[in-house]
Amino acid sequence: MIPRSRATGRAVAYQLFYRLPVPVRRRLVRLAVPKYVVGAVTLVRDSEATGAGRLLLLRQPPGHSWTLPAGLLQRGEEPVVGAARELFEESGIRLSPDRLRPATPNAVVHAKGWVDVVFEAEVPAATTELVIDGAEVFEAAWHPLDDLPRLSRATARLLGMYGIGPQAGQLPPPGGPAA
Repeated sequence: MIPRSRATGRAVAYQLFYRLPVPVRRRLVRLAVPKYVVGAVTLVRDSEATGAGRLLLLRQPPGHSWTLPAGLLQRGEEPVVGAARELFEESGIRLSPDRLRPATPNAVVHAKGWVDVVFEAEVPAATTELVIDGAEVFEAAWHPLDDLPRLSRATARLLGMYGIGPQAGQLPPPGGPAA
């Protein structure tokens, strides 16, 4: 139970807050709440693969490890639109946003102040041309899920949350331990 004087103080504070003009309230909220960088990630699987399947991975600068197609959202951009845009920019695969499905979990909150919104898609690798620019992406390739190349730490951790790669099953489920 909140002490009476503290509850009264909070009530007065809320009354004053809600009397402020909406733009001032929005600014105050933006100053007080945590800030996150939001990115969109796409897990693209080969729809024709047999066995464990294959996943599209990218080798980006500095080129020591492989990552997933991903990038930061533009201001006001919907995550699914950003995921489709980044997938096209980095791999040449053009999919409409309605072809991307939210992964489960759809959002992964990282400790360092960023959030990844994760989507999934399948395309036939045999007929899908991969186009890279050589600057942002050095190489794009399909890799068997049971024989992945060296992954970046962030990619290995993210894939592990979806039961893929060297950290599969080693991480607690998103949202904490089961009750």
